[in-house]
Amino acid sequence: MLLKELSALASPLNDQQIGQLQQAVAELSPQQLAWISGYFWGLSQTPATAGSNPQPLAQAVATAAKPAGKLTIIYASQTGNAKGVAEALEAKAKADGVAVSLYSADDYKPRDLAKETHLIIVASTNGEGEPPDNAISLHEFLQSKKAPKLDKLQYAVIGLGDSSYEFFCQTGKDFDAFLSKQGAKAILPRVDCDVDYDAEAESWSADVLGKVKDTLVGEADEVVVPLHAATSAGAASAYSKQNPYAAELVANQKITGRDSGKDVRHIEIDLGESGLTYQPGDALGVYYTNSPELADEILAKVGLTGDESVEVAGESISLRQALIEKFEITASNPQQVAAIAELSGSKKLQKLAEDKDKLRQYANNTQVVDVLSEKKTKLTAEQLAGLLRKLTPRLYSIASSQEEVGEEVHLTVGLVEFQHGENTRLGGASSFLSQRAEDAASVKVFIEHNNNFKLPADNNTPVIMVGPGTGIAPFRAFMQERDARGADGKNWLFFGDRTFTQDFLYQVEWQKFLKDGLLTKIDLAFSRDQAEKVYVQHKIVEQGKEVWQWLQDGAYFYICGDATYMAKDVHEALITVAQEHGGKSREDAENYLNELRKAKRYQKDVY
Repeated sequence: MLLKELSALASPLNDQQIGQLQQAVAELSPQQLAWISGYFWGLSQTPATAGSNPQPLAQAVATAAKPAGKLTIIYASQTGNAKGVAEALEAKAKADGVAVSLYSADDYKPRDLAKETHLIIVASTNGEGEPPDNAISLHEFLQSKKAPKLDKLQYAVIGLGDSSYEFFCQTGKDFDAFLSKQGAKAILPRVDCDVDYDAEAESWSADVLGKVKDTLVGEADEVVVPLHAATSAGAASAYSKQNPYAAELVANQKITGRDSGKDVRHIEIDLGESGLTYQPGDALGVYYTNSPELADEILAKVGLTGDESVEVAGESISLRQALIEKFEITASNPQQVAAIAELSGSKKLQKLAEDKDKLRQYANNTQVVDVLSEKKTKLTAEQLAGLLRKLTPRLYSIASSQEEVGEEVHLTVGLVEFQHGENTRLGGASSFLSQRAEDAASVKVFIEHNNNFKLPADNNTPVIMVGPGTGIAPFRAFMQERDARGADGKNWLFFGDRTFTQDFLYQVEWQKFLKDGLLTKIDLAFSRDQAEKVYVQHKIVEQGKEVWQWLQDGAYFYICGDATYMAKDVHEALITVAQEHGGKSREDAENYLNELRKAKRYQKDVY
């Protein structure tokens, strides 16, 4: 009998009791329902004490099992990867009957740590080893004198990062150290995952949840019944990173001039009837295939034909197909270079492997095929496959608002192109979108929501945007969105590139925004249009008095683009502005900007 049929039949329960029962069992598994039925039968065999009130149904179910605590999962996420792992952990915990609560780090009250019994932190790392914006307060709290003793807490930490960067998984390492220092006991050793993290994160999640379940439940035959476990906001989309949508590329237009030293494309992709939705500030994940010519060049370097079979994710396919569709064959990484050094015996690579900084710099600037070229070495198919990472999707800042473009999504893609000796090397995803995607049957995509890069909810709030080069992309979306909202807040853009005539991306659109009054101010920095190079950070200092006034009026400040140099230089420019026009010391200026970040008034989307 279904619960919804109870009210239509003769029943010993009144409507209120039926409602309580429906609410209580709504999220239970078949195993849990079977256990509950036995528990209720046992209750029915126990005579009620005269004059006593029967336990409400929801309360009876909730007290059926008595766990030794509950599990809390906190994610520190900048672009959404850590959030995705945390949500998968939450789903697995619920399926296992574990009472669980899921929090974004900025929604969690740090003082509640003292009340926790079991904690899992999923942490990505931002910039130069910094915590993601949503985790700044928690990170600071655990370093402060306010951090409580946590000797009753059992915890686990998983870090997500990219080993190409110096401070690999630093935020995860920090949280692990902070919790341990306060007396918390690790359920499992911390795991630091590289860009190809899916399999490792899934395996670790299964292990840690097994340990958590063992310690949370006192007896093996008891089942925890989570009546009020936290649930994720909103229903999951039919399409995701794990199930991307096969979309059609409908436009590919070069938007740099004929004589520009850059090839930047405006890409339009039709989301069709996918039901995918996004907000300005979100990113589009793009799965791509590698250049067949590059795959052939790599095969020739190591003496293989490509017809050899390899196993990838349980599937046996030809090595050439795997290089094109399954493996990352453009960007190299430090571990890979060190492994090639050992296999090849290259003295140059072995010397690089002894210096972490030089190794990282070399890997960041040398593609896989050119690392293999350092010393001719024959490899087996298994050896070559063992050197390569799994191909992962690239994330691109979305350059459109759905209020403006409907079921489309727009991107601003700069073709990665450089010379290595006599060879021209191209980026994997950027060359696919620029040169090969139109010939493909489809482009597999998904939306990566980014809650750390969003327009203010108040349409009257002023906005300052700094987006040189392809960093302009999300700000085009911001303007389309503010236009659609009828927002009255002022908007100020700082844009820079090489030359005005060749590299002013979306020039006509920005001039129209300015003419229509939607864009209040625009400051341009074209580095090669005069003898002395001028960049966006110089313009910010030059306009420092007005920038400071906008900030005092509540403006939000956004940066999008290069993390290595530009974002740091713009940050320094803001420090200078706070010192010169706010009368602050260096330390006070840093603290001021940190407070802006916590208030989500200073946001970055950098790469």
